[in-house]
Amino acid sequence: MNFELIEEHRMLKDLVARFVKDELMPLEAGVLAREAEGKGLGLAPEEHKRLDEVSKTLGLWGLDAPEDFGGMDLPNVAMVAVNETLGSTVTPYTLPPDSPNLRMLAATVTERQRDAYLAPYVRGETISAIGISEPGAGGDPAGMITRAVRVPGKDGDDWLINGRKIWVSRVPEADFTILMAVTDREKGARGGISAFLIDKGTPGFTVPRRIPMIGGAFTYEVLLEDCRVEGWKLLGVEGQGFAPMQLRLGTRRLEMAAWSIGMAQRALDMICEYAPQRKTFGLPLSERQAIQWWVTDAATRIHAARLMTYDCAWKIDQGRETRLEMSMIKAYATEMAWEVVDRAMQTFGAMGMTKEMPLQLMAAKLRTMRIYEGPTEVHKWVVARNLLGSKR
Repeated sequence: MNFELIEEHRMLKDLVARFVKDELMPLEAGVLAREAEGKGLGLAPEEHKRLDEVSKTLGLWGLDAPEDFGGMDLPNVAMVAVNETLGSTVTPYTLPPDSPNLRMLAATVTERQRDAYLAPYVRGETISAIGISEPGAGGDPAGMITRAVRVPGKDGDDWLINGRKIWVSRVPEADFTILMAVTDREKGARGGISAFLIDKGTPGFTVPRRIPMIGGAFTYEVLLEDCRVEGWKLLGVEGQGFAPMQLRLGTRRLEMAAWSIGMAQRALDMICEYAPQRKTFGLPLSERQAIQWWVTDAATRIHAARLMTYDCAWKIDQGRETRLEMSMIKAYATEMAWEVVDRAMQTFGAMGMTKEMPLQLMAAKLRTMRIYEGPTEVHKWVVARNLLGSKR
């Protein structure tokens, strides 16, 4: 087995690390100050514009986008390295385009949709959102009730969608939203769920509520009332939206594992830098057994999570089935990082509780990540029922 990145991917990781150090880290103070003032988690428009310009000049756009659209078509292994590095900062910036929706689109678009949606998305000209979760359905897609039915249109059948989505990110800014809906109630998640492309401003598609989340973030509720979608904007095959949706979710889960490793590593580095300097009762914290064990456990678990995540990414790149590994890393990495960051906050004492340090934003992000894209308990259940042969 080879546990080393190839030279090209090591160089890319180093480039992203420089981008994080030179461009993202200096913005953290402003991000923390705005969040502490209740202005939400975000960047000033001029900051975001500069980051776009710099990252594009460095060639960091479209890293895993198809080559025929100007992307680099990088494998998942390389993207783990990139996302671990990006995870080390609380400055909220995503290298365009966002990978999960990109991969779902790339796997399903028609020629017409390639030109209208995928191509401008790869170029970083558009923003997308995705609506999956519904009130009361939680992490169970079989509980989805948003309904899409065929209706006559100008060029064949259109679709009329009614329902409600919740916990949708970025939807006010999104140029289009990938929306999941039931097209066959009897089949449900087994052949009855389809995906649709809904443009911003489409009649019947409204955002009635902004939901404040911990850590200064926001999600949104979406209401669909007789929302008419042209027939050609059905994404993929009717009734076969579940598998592409899982591809999208899997991509995000791999990202989340890598982000978790990045956050945990930074928290550990902060402990190791601070503990020798801080004295309590005549001795540095670094000489306290509790701190020593925290450091040892953190380093061990980070190492384990990193190896697990690269292993999963490599298997995906090899075309292997990774449902169990995906659930394992999503549950393990987020829970691991949550504990490491919590130990770092404990090490810093009262200072660790302030909004002047990045630890509290890392903790808030991790706490949210333990829920979305499948709660920890659901992923453990997925692993257990497969191993025990109880999968229905």
